[in-house]
Amino acid sequence: MKQHKMPGKINVCSLRLAVLFVVISLQSLIPVFAKPPVQNKLISINYGNKGTAIYDLKSGTFTIYKNNRRIVYDTYSSVKINGKTLSSKDYPERSYSHIAITDGFGKGEKHVITLRNKDIPQMKQVFYTYPGRDFLTIAVEVAGKDLKSNYMAPLIGNFISINGDAKSLFVPFDNDTFISYEAKQFTAPCSDTSAEVGAVFDNQSRNGIIAGSLEHGIWKTGVRTAYNNEGNQIEVWAGYTSQKVTRDEIAHGEISGSVLRSPKVFVGYFSDWRTGLEEYGKANRIADPPFVFNWTKPTPVGWNSWGVIQDKLTFEKATKVADFFVDSLTAFRTGKTAFIDLDSYWDKMVKGNDFSKLKQFADYCKSKGLQPGVYWAPFTDWGHNAGPDRKAEGSNYKFGDLWTKAGNGYHDLDGARALDPTHPGTLRRIDYFIGQFKACGFKMIKIDFLGHAAVESSKFYDTTLTTGMQAYRKGMEYLIHQLDGQMLVYAAISPSLATGRYVHSRRIACDAFQTIAHTKYTLNSVTYGWWQTYLYNYIDADHVVLDHQSEGENRARMLSSIITGTFITGDDFSEHGPWSVHAKQWYQNKELLKVVESGKAFTPVDVAIGTGTANMFSRRIGNYLYVAVFNYDTAAKTLVIDAKRIGLQQPGLYEGTELLQGGEISLNNYAKVNVPGADARLFKFKMHSKKTL
Repeated sequence: MKQHKMPGKINVCSLRLAVLFVVISLQSLIPVFAKPPVQNKLISINYGNKGTAIYDLKSGTFTIYKNNRRIVYDTYSSVKINGKTLSSKDYPERSYSHIAITDGFGKGEKHVITLRNKDIPQMKQVFYTYPGRDFLTIAVEVAGKDLKSNYMAPLIGNFISINGDAKSLFVPFDNDTFISYEAKQFTAPCSDTSAEVGAVFDNQSRNGIIAGSLEHGIWKTGVRTAYNNEGNQIEVWAGYTSQKVTRDEIAHGEISGSVLRSPKVFVGYFSDWRTGLEEYGKANRIADPPFVFNWTKPTPVGWNSWGVIQDKLTFEKATKVADFFVDSLTAFRTGKTAFIDLDSYWDKMVKGNDFSKLKQFADYCKSKGLQPGVYWAPFTDWGHNAGPDRKAEGSNYKFGDLWTKAGNGYHDLDGARALDPTHPGTLRRIDYFIGQFKACGFKMIKIDFLGHAAVESSKFYDTTLTTGMQAYRKGMEYLIHQLDGQMLVYAAISPSLATGRYVHSRRIACDAFQTIAHTKYTLNSVTYGWWQTYLYNYIDADHVVLDHQSEGENRARMLSSIITGTFITGDDFSEHGPWSVHAKQWYQNKELLKVVESGKAFTPVDVAIGTGTANMFSRRIGNYLYVAVFNYDTAAKTLVIDAKRIGLQQPGLYEGTELLQGGEISLNNYAKVNVPGADARLFKFKMHSKKTL
């Protein structure tokens, strides 16, 4: 019996050997030049606290997780090179490497996915991670010969649903033409494109995803979020232009070379979208540090002539305002001084090249213990309607030589024509005026209409520069270099993020003066842009004008400035009126000046749909929590202060005071506050000894 079974076993083994031989023989027929398939290898990239990105070397896509929850998925990078679109999914060969790095963000790692295909340029997807930073930074690079591109997208993919009443945030590129921030309902079908940074969040839970560019020296960046039948989609790309948003009439300029790089892109999911945007603002200042010197003196306060006097500016009026500050506003100071700033039309004091009257004004201010300021728009021609043959100050060039070429014409906005910031005539003009201002002894300069320097051009004088942001960088760096650290630099109309390198203070919105409507408009920008307080030394709410408005509107306007971060007044204090009475009473309030001295913007408590404005803002300063409450309507309104929503997480009774009109308030979980129409309140609560924020 045993002898009969042995041959059967031998036959089975022989059969297995035969099959193996056939397989080996078939494999030998594969051409030697064929590449083996990419292995299904997953690369794990850790970031922050319990954050991970999983890169699939087989597909060229990645997924971002936070606390083991998928946040962004099926994500890839894409570029347009010489007119052809390439995707990280197009490459058959991918490899991974990483190195330790140390930079402004701290110690971290640089992770590089190198993608190769013999028929197209090499691509790299680069991830920067840091243990203490709850976001990823991503960039895409392409290497090859004679490359050109005006589109580079480090991140395209899908993202999770934000539970609750989700909104997508539109952030303007600049603060011109009374543009507003907007929180749009994120419901199907919808698509929204934001400039430089975008967010999708739920106001109630405060969960949200933030994505945006961290570098602004070459590219303008768009963030598109969409909700449709295919789910939530996001695209962050360099090369964004829009006539209504970036003011460009032509497409984004192309960059060229053997290696092309996108800006670094920030992406993260946060339990509080407000924290996410604050981290984004801080990250911008780290990734592209200030070119201007850091302002370490007290928070700027003072006066600007454009609020009321405007084109009626004279030497006599300006010096009388200085006298009013010395005689009647002696306590309206941070530190030991205040700024008295001449806005547009100071040139009425100048005859030809004789700036002696301006110097006399500056000397007068300094003799009174005040700091003189001046205004200038370095990249605009306001007289372009008079023709191109006028000689540009400080040079032998004609203005027509300096005009920025845009398509078949020039770039006109706000009544002014853009000057090419790379043209030697523009630069000599900067030399001339800044030289005069320094000789006069000015200690502050307000620079305006800077967006004119950032527009795309069909050709810059400096032909090595091909994008609007490259030209902006060159023009602004030249301007700040000429100022030579001698002045506080304040920007009015300007790009929101790219200007962070060059100025100490920036106006958060467009022109606003006195009415409750102006206050509401300004605070729309604070509601959704307060986080820029971490990008600049200060952000500013424009001039506080009291004039003949009601006391309630006066209080609201004043408070809107205080909670934005600085305090610049604008009434005609060369004459007596109700504005001067209220100014003496309010502007010297020590409790209000303590808030001003902190120099940082308040955070919105809850937002409003569309281009609306938050009614409530809060900020902790030392051991106190301050809460500002506004009523923009004409009728009285009762608003509820929720202890947890404003940041008082520790249960208990909180006692507070109202700082604008006086009075006490008790807060135990909730408190109802009645605010008259077109009015505002500022409450100060003592924090419990246990840390609550």
